[in-house]
Amino acid sequence: MHDGNMSSGITRRRRLATALAAAIAATGCAALPTDEDPLQIRLNDLDTRLGRLERVVDNQSLIELSERIDALQAELRSLRGQTEEADNAVQATRRQQRDLYADLDRRIAALESRGATGAAGGSGATVGAPGAAADDAAPQAYGRTFDALKQSRYGEAIAGFESFLRAWPTHDLADNAQYWLGEAHYVNRDYEKAIAAFSAVATQWPDSGKAADAMLKLGYAQLELRRTAAGRRTLEEVVAKFPGSEAARLAAERLRRLPAGG
Repeated sequence: MHDGNMSSGITRRRRLATALAAAIAATGCAALPTDEDPLQIRLNDLDTRLGRLERVVDNQSLIELSERIDALQAELRSLRGQTEEADNAVQATRRQQRDLYADLDRRIAALESRGATGAAGGSGATVGAPGAAADDAAPQAYGRTFDALKQSRYGEAIAGFESFLRAWPTHDLADNAQYWLGEAHYVNRDYEKAIAAFSAVATQWPDSGKAADAMLKLGYAQLELRRTAAGRRTLEEVVAKFPGSEAARLAAERLRRLPAGG
């Protein structure tokens, strides 16, 4: 009887322990379900935030890259514009040089055809130097100075023509000397002095054979100094005053190359 009671008690205790263990296990599983694990929740949150940060960084990098590309393109356009302006300036300078040397060749050939001495024929006495020997001095001085000009010794030519004009201001070659003085200054790019020299031809020798050429080069010099309005007026005056001349043709050609409204 005693043994039977003990066996029954043990059995009940085993059943109770088994039930308790099952309950504890069930309670533990219910308290910490997998999808609500704090560590997993924290990891998921960090992953989400990291994804957002990566998208922001990517977008910001793209914006910065786009801005840099735009800046580089703008700089490239600016450089291209500067290059085009430089090319245009070089081309304009080359055209002017071609015009100048073509004009020089034509003038020199014309002068050589008649000769410096022949050009002075019938000029009579020179200022302050009467007599046959003095009559020869002016064309000789002019010839030496003109040779210096042809040989591109422009400083020597300028000094020679200035000396000639001081010694023989009323000589038949004075207008030529004044004109070539302007040419020497022009080739030296001293455009202010070229303007003064060419203007003197028009004012002192308005009927000279050099008047049209002097006015043409006066307009060129004004354009070189970017006095576009004045240069345009001068060239238009050449066309109006000397129609059919070579100077008028060159003036009209240069006028066509000027920018509209410049």
